Amino acid sequence: MSEGSTSAALAAVQSYVRYLQRLGVTELPITLTRLPLVAVDTSPSVPVPSATPSHVPVSSVTPSHVPVSSVTPSHVSPPVPTMWASPPPVPDRHSAVPDAATAPAASPAVRLAQLAASVRDCRQCRLHTGRTQVVFGSGDAQAALVFVGEAPGYEEDRAGEPFVGASGQLLTRIITAMGLTRDQVYILNVIKCRPPHNRNPQPDEIAACQPLWEAQLACLQPKILCALGTFAARTLLHTEETISQLRGRFHMRGVLQVMPTYHPAYVLRNPQARRAVWEDMQLIQQALGVRS
Repeated sequence: MSEGSTSAALAAVQSYVRYLQRLGVTELPITLTRLPLVAVDTSPSVPVPSATPSHVPVSSVTPSHVPVSSVTPSHVSPPVPTMWASPPPVPDRHSAVPDAATAPAASPAVRLAQLAASVRDCRQCRLHTGRTQVVFGSGDAQAALVFVGEAPGYEEDRAGEPFVGASGQLLTRIITAMGLTRDQVYILNVIKCRPPHNRNPQPDEIAACQPLWEAQLACLQPKILCALGTFAARTLLHTEETISQLRGRFHMRGVLQVMPTYHPAYVLRNPQARRAVWEDMQLIQQALGVRS
């Protein structure tokens, strides 16, 4: 018998003896410590040994005074020696699906684009029946500041972009006054489809859209949220307080700072609210370290 075959046979015997000991067989005519420790040659040229090597007497493995049934119960399968086990699968370098452990994570912009594509035909609430399109959001996918509004209006429904009407123009001027541009922030609404006649969103409509904007925030991971108006502030902060009670100070939503302020549409109707809005924006500037 070749040296390789001998090593393989000894390894098989060692494995089986260990198995007997795990079953509680303590009286064996051989001692593990006396068995030589040999390196197992697993190259393809080594022949696969039989379960009981021919040169090893059965009596030396299973003592005559121990019933076979007590050594190897019918419901227990003996372990497969390491040398008989199938080798681990080799990853296919040409596979179209990368390994999740080694594949690079998609960028926030890519994940947002994928999310937008997945909800393009959303029908989770009644608002889909009257919309032109889903108004997902726009801006810098790595922005530190995210403005969160209420719902799209007529212009936004047609353009597919939030805050493009008169309110959007005022918001753009506010952002510019802060020393930023719209391309440096992100803008979204808690409702993605226009309510009929610009009515207030219903609770079930807000609830239907919540998983979507929460997924957006998970992609964006901003530092500060600016809640524009009562519905956005109440939705983000889970409160029934009015915007007048909430504005002027930061609130926390998990690790995110939230600054509620008046909606640009309200400011257009009530110009006296401009000072309060600007005070809120200055607090955001300070938190971000941005100068006008």
